[in-house]
Amino acid sequence: MTEMISATILLLLIMDPLGNLPIFMSVLKHLEPKRRRVVLIREMLIALIIMLLFLFTGERILAFLNLRTETVSISGGVILFLIAIKMIFPSAESSSTGLSAGEEPFLVPLAIPLVAGPSLLATLMLLSHQYPQQMTHLVGALLIAWGVTVGILLLSGLFLRLLGDKGVNALERLMGLILIMLATQMFLDGIRAYLKL
Repeated sequence: MTEMISATILLLLIMDPLGNLPIFMSVLKHLEPKRRRVVLIREMLIALIIMLLFLFTGERILAFLNLRTETVSISGGVILFLIAIKMIFPSAESSSTGLSAGEEPFLVPLAIPLVAGPSLLATLMLLSHQYPQQMTHLVGALLIAWGVTVGILLLSGLFLRLLGDKGVNALERLMGLILIMLATQMFLDGIRAYLKL
């Protein structure tokens, strides 16, 4: 049960719904509210399918690529650390979406990489490898984290009004600090497991 809670928190921090709020808003702002809701739910469902695919095939992907758990743990820790650094010290370019004006997003950039990014997919592969007997817990953790993310993004207007830009930025930096600690732990676990070999 504790693994499920920690996995849920980890996945939620990597999905970073509060940090992605402004980007989602800027990508979808030209759409009418009803259409915005439909597009948001569609993109989140695509992201969920991709995440479940990686969760269930993670073990096979690792075996096919001949990668050990320690390698994924160390590299996952490094990727998470870099993402957390960007959360704490955001750059001006990171907010650009790569979409032309008036274009409706499909798959990119909302589903991938904003929600189901490389770090999240690598984490799911690692979790499925570490806890193969607890797949139901991992699916539950993923669904909870995904559900909270969908809820926050659907209420994006309300959150931005309540928190304001400064509040969202402060929360994102706080989540970045927590993510740095989790990334360091993942990295150290990988090193520890490697040294035991």
